[in-house]
Amino acid sequence: MSGAVAVLPTKYCMNAAVRAVVRMGIYVKAKVYFVYEGYQGMVDGGDNIVEVSWESVSSILQVGGTVIGSARCKSFRTREGRLQAAYNLVQRGITNLCVIGGDGSLTGANLFREEWSGLLEELAQKGQIDEEAVKKYAYLNIVGMVGSIDNDFCGTDMTIGTDSALHRIIEVVDAIMTTAQSHQRTFVLEVMGRHCGYLALVSALACGADWVFIPEYPPEEGWEDSMCVKLSENRARKKRLNIIIVAEGAIDCHNKPITSEKVKDLVVQRLGFDTRVTILGHVQRGGTPSAFDRILASRMGVEAVLALLEATPATPACVVSLSGNQAVRLPLMECVQMTQEVQKAMDEGRFVEAVKLRGRSFENNLNTYKLLSHKKPDAELPMTNFNVAVLNVGAPAAGMNAAVRAAVRVGITEGHKMFAVIDGFEGFARGKIKEISWGDVGGWTGQGGSILGTKRTLPAKYLEKIADQMRTNNINALMVIGGFEAYESCLQLYEARSCFEEFCVPICVLPATISNNVPGTDFSIGADTALNAIVETCDRIKQSASGTKRRVFIIETMGGYCGYLANMGALAAGADAAYIFEEQFDIRELQANVEHLTEKMKTSIQRGLVLRNENCNENYTTDFIYQLYSEEGKGVFDCRKNVLGHMQQGGAPSPFDRNFGTKISAKAMQWISKKLKETYRKGAGKIFANTDDSVCLLGMRRRNLVFQPVAELKTETDFVHRIPKEQWWLKLRPLMKILAKYKTSYDVSDSGQLEHVAMHSPKEAETGAI
Repeated sequence: MSGAVAVLPTKYCMNAAVRAVVRMGIYVKAKVYFVYEGYQGMVDGGDNIVEVSWESVSSILQVGGTVIGSARCKSFRTREGRLQAAYNLVQRGITNLCVIGGDGSLTGANLFREEWSGLLEELAQKGQIDEEAVKKYAYLNIVGMVGSIDNDFCGTDMTIGTDSALHRIIEVVDAIMTTAQSHQRTFVLEVMGRHCGYLALVSALACGADWVFIPEYPPEEGWEDSMCVKLSENRARKKRLNIIIVAEGAIDCHNKPITSEKVKDLVVQRLGFDTRVTILGHVQRGGTPSAFDRILASRMGVEAVLALLEATPATPACVVSLSGNQAVRLPLMECVQMTQEVQKAMDEGRFVEAVKLRGRSFENNLNTYKLLSHKKPDAELPMTNFNVAVLNVGAPAAGMNAAVRAAVRVGITEGHKMFAVIDGFEGFARGKIKEISWGDVGGWTGQGGSILGTKRTLPAKYLEKIADQMRTNNINALMVIGGFEAYESCLQLYEARSCFEEFCVPICVLPATISNNVPGTDFSIGADTALNAIVETCDRIKQSASGTKRRVFIIETMGGYCGYLANMGALAAGADAAYIFEEQFDIRELQANVEHLTEKMKTSIQRGLVLRNENCNENYTTDFIYQLYSEEGKGVFDCRKNVLGHMQQGGAPSPFDRNFGTKISAKAMQWISKKLKETYRKGAGKIFANTDDSVCLLGMRRRNLVFQPVAELKTETDFVHRIPKEQWWLKLRPLMKILAKYKTSYDVSDSGQLEHVAMHSPKEAETGAI
């Protein structure tokens, strides 16, 4: 990469992205500049374009918004403004721009790149720069990162800032639900999203809202009657509150606005319900960034620098984005054009096409919400005569209840009788099983822990009793939601099929554990909530040292032998080191870490953070590391330790866990229905499923949701330590070290390659991209 790099935020963005670009840029030995106040600062020049150091981006991870400011700029829209901006960049040798913004900002950046050589020629003609400068700075490379809380940019599953905005919305919804329940009220919540309904849709999915209005999917003619009937039915089922979510840009099928006040007046006039309106406004833009956003922004920032390193004059301007769990690079203008196509489709009333253009993630969210929000009359439901049981196994994880709710409601919609098993396989053996209805799971999405109750007991010692209960209750399929124990349990049932025909039924495992140690999936339900709890605590601990000079904190996280929480928590909290079982360490490395922190204390950053996974090493315990750091750092820094413990398992589920749990559970139940049809033997009048692919774990792998036979996952599993043999997040470990100023090599083999934006095909939808 020739020339310096400039970081330019033009919109609400994440400081984690700014920090990652600066530190990765310095790591590859480039000069890095801040452009204060967006394009305006680039045009004005002077003190608005400043070279930055490693320490310039210290302590900004936990700060919302952008520390280098952002402003709208009319002058950059003129050629004269762009000419001045080009002059200011050339004066500092800047030929690489990392722009963080929305489609307008990124379109402006692309135009600037296209005009660059012409702008330099004009500056040379005016005598402002010489011919040598024209040759030396002949090309401008641009990489975009999308910073937008609306998640309105095509080509990426999540824009930087969206998850944090969802956190703010869900915090408000959870708080409102308690008061609404007390007073039997209806609440109409207006959320941001002038042209995109993502925030409204996902928050409706995450809180189980009764109705949602979004611009991409206007309600049908006569929606007023349908909505009022549904609200009345819910009240008749003893539901004490109603939540209606309205995107600020919501419209009807005639493109006329639907406002929160209009919805409130309708409910009051037609039903006489006590109704309140809450407009969240700019609350959604503020607050502390979520763990997901910090990790996403850090990954995208590093990816942006790698893209600039590899850029050539022939490379089109690109945006780095997220597809499933994979970083990808897409041509900037293809994404912008598709984003503009969505608005055009909505303006022309082509709403089905608009939803498809938004991408597979948006469409899946919408389909899942429609499936779960409205119960068809019993007369319209199919009758399959199949009984499906749902149970939780292992330690509780936030989001389990959302998964149970989705399973029950989709199962009922598919025509099955749904049964809930209390207290896992132990409860199953004792006959603690009951039928569960649509209304029984109302309000479950926001509840932490496990309402059904869960035990770590494996089925091996109860096989006969469990088989007996399955026969007695005529259970035709099982959905098991839990961690490593759930996976092991289903393996045991699979292996016991030769002795017990009752286990020859479709069985699906949904990974749900804070440890994220289940083979066959990149993410588990509950891990995001635990990660947020860790990061929030780390922020507070770091803040406690702001008035105390030179202090290092040793923090122990859970996770068994899996270092996911320690590693990702360290990345999201800006830690100096993370000790994990998967990467063995010795006394020399501990000594090197102490020396690294000693050097750090000589700078203006006078505090340190070290995370340790609970089982990373049986001899180097948290106490040992604390005592070592205390002794070796004597006179330079003092030490404190903190064991986070079970607070990582508690709390309300994060928006990601509610959404992820809901969507994978709905998909799993549809798979169970398909398997029941395939394995039903008409002659015998019963289900007989004895193939490997009838006992599957549904996991997210890179970009897709995949059903994998548990028998095949055995080879991928380290049963002694209860972890997968290969774990995707270990590739992010060097990233954490680089951002903490360690010299290490970074594997670029997994970095994104330039792809093209394409509308997903029906086949892609079947593979289950989330």
